[in-house]
Amino acid sequence: MQNLKPIIAKNISNLRQQNNMTQGDLADKLNYSDKAISKWERAESIPDVAVLKKIADLFEVTLDYLVSENNEKIASETDTSINAETKNASPDYKYEQEEVSDSEKSDEANMNKTIADNISPDKEKSNSIKKLKFIYMSSPLRKHGFITGICIILAWLLATLAFVLMDIFTNDNYYHWLFFIYAIPVSCIIWLVFNSLWFNKRRNYFIISLLMWSSLASIVLSLLPFGNKMLLIFVLGIPGQVIIYMWSNLKKKVELSEDEL
Repeated sequence: MQNLKPIIAKNISNLRQQNNMTQGDLADKLNYSDKAISKWERAESIPDVAVLKKIADLFEVTLDYLVSENNEKIASETDTSINAETKNASPDYKYEQEEVSDSEKSDEANMNKTIADNISPDKEKSNSIKKLKFIYMSSPLRKHGFITGICIILAWLLATLAFVLMDIFTNDNYYHWLFFIYAIPVSCIIWLVFNSLWFNKRRNYFIISLLMWSSLASIVLSLLPFGNKMLLIFVLGIPGQVIIYMWSNLKKKVELSEDEL
């Protein structure tokens, strides 16, 4: 079990970095603290089997991948092929091998390993590139990012459609461009929903702040024809921002106390 710690630590760290995730992102996905993720990646502890299965499903790999050294298989295959070629080249190899001493066997094994290391880098590099490419293309983070982006673009498409229709069928040009202003808080709502489902939840405080200020701007710009005093509505954002800031700090303190327990 002790030998598995550095292997699992290295594999978790590599998968997380290949998927452009921070330790906080992975912690949110697994409902663990980022301190626990840090301990795993420093090989100070290892997650239990249930968590390993969840990590494997998240990155779309097998449990065997998490607990194995990725280059070990390639090296063993190369050693096997070299030994097979050596045996085929000498029919009396089997009898000669029985007569050699332990030191000669050790020297031969070291030589085979050296040859394998010299001839296999290209193959190993090619396999590593293919593996990284597969993980990158099948990354759940990429898929979720595409879905979120498509939904946000759809909101702006609807805003553009409303702008065009209003411009065709009405003569009041002031309110036409406001559809693009309204698209900002709508985009923030979409971003907030998908970020809560798939991404770093700590980013929600920033999104909520952006949602609040863009909503206030939409209201002010809509009511601005009635007078410049409507700009005072922005004052409501000051206590709102203070509440969001205190809420985010309260959340951090609660998580810290849970980690200490």
